[in-house]
Amino acid sequence: MYQKTIVVGYLGRDPEMRYTPTGVPVTSFSMATTRKWTNANGEPQEKTTWFRVTCWRKLAESAAQYLKKGQAVLVEGEIDASAWTDKEGNPRASLELNALTWRFVGGRGDGGEAAGGAGEEIVGEDDIPF
Repeated sequence: MYQKTIVVGYLGRDPEMRYTPTGVPVTSFSMATTRKWTNANGEPQEKTTWFRVTCWRKLAESAAQYLKKGQAVLVEGEIDASAWTDKEGNPRASLELNALTWRFVGGRGDGGEAAGGAGEEIVGEDDIPF
């Protein structure tokens, strides 16, 4: 079986790069997607979903170098959902995306020209650590 998820949104914070004990680069960042619509009563509605994104190896290095908070990006990868109960007994959930590729989206002025132009795809090599 195979799954592939594509998320288009805005970075919620600058990427943070670190290294595993064996020296493999890992970069993490958060991104938000927002869906807007009008309900049956004509009232505007909005829902934001947050994702934690993890990039590995060369993809991690390029994400740390080129991505910044607020930029619009498309990330393609495999999603992992988890649920738990917090200290106060409230149900919580998170979505983590193990990135296989990312690319800038948007036009000039959206930060899309940093690595060669809007729409340039950055592809990792053996990026998933398993």
